Amino acid sequence: MTTLTHRARRTEVGKNSEKKVESEEDMNQDRNQDNEDIGDSKDIRLTLMEEVLLLGLKDKEGYTSFWNDCISSGLRGGILIELAMRGRIYLEPPTMRKKRLLDRKVLLKSDSPTGDVLLDETLKHIKATEPTETVQTWIELLTGETWNPFKLQYQLRNVRERIAKNLVEKGILTTEKQNFLLFDMTTHPVTNTTEKQRLVKKLQDSVLERWVNDPQRMDKRTLALLVLAHSSDVLENVFSSLTDDKYDMAMNRAKDLVELDPEVEGTKHSATEMIWAVLAAFNKS
Repeated sequence: MTTLTHRARRTEVGKNSEKKVESEEDMNQDRNQDNEDIGDSKDIRLTLMEEVLLLGLKDKEGYTSFWNDCISSGLRGGILIELAMRGRIYLEPPTMRKKRLLDRKVLLKSDSPTGDVLLDETLKHIKATEPTETVQTWIELLTGETWNPFKLQYQLRNVRERIAKNLVEKGILTTEKQNFLLFDMTTHPVTNTTEKQRLVKKLQDSVLERWVNDPQRMDKRTLALLVLAHSSDVLENVFSSLTDDKYDMAMNRAKDLVELDPEVEGTKHSATEMIWAVLAAFNKS
């Protein structure tokens, strides 16, 4: 499991009524996300997985660090959070025995297509799986980290390449071929640096100028992205352009955030449980 790195590593590249309100808010959020005209905004809408990959890519080289062995599982965690935030899946309610986040199963809320191939493929797997599985198990299954040969069908293949192609279609990356002595590799250099800089600045501001020191008051997608960037070992890329004092402040605040107890934070009012369940899964791995 990745840990937050130090400066020295910068060189390496009524309960029923409440439930009803929450359900209506989820569906409204989903409708707004699906129906809003992208042309009405100057920003390009990206999924959490696309944002994580974009943060991990070297701008000119167009590939992630060869030493990063966390981003694959981080992207799968992003898929689960994205599906939850779009109102497609949720965690089973805690019972009287107060099940931990890692013990609660992922349940289907809606199987309506999202329009994203990876999300819809995952949604199909979750719908077809019986008995249901936990967040940690789903991350392992989608990554292919399972010893059960009957579960290999759930592995999502070529995830980075498919996400990169989405970013190419959105005009943020381009596609090139590079020769590495013994083999050729498809790379995806960043062409729309403005979009990446906007994303980096948003995360920097969230732990500096706009720091609220309370995850429940943070924008949910920003919180999710910070958790996923940490879990994918790309968070240092976000803060590497800062001055030394701001870098240390940003890393310390991010460290404080991801070291919070997911079990406690996940039970707070208006918390997005899937974010904390994914963090709990990565903390355990």
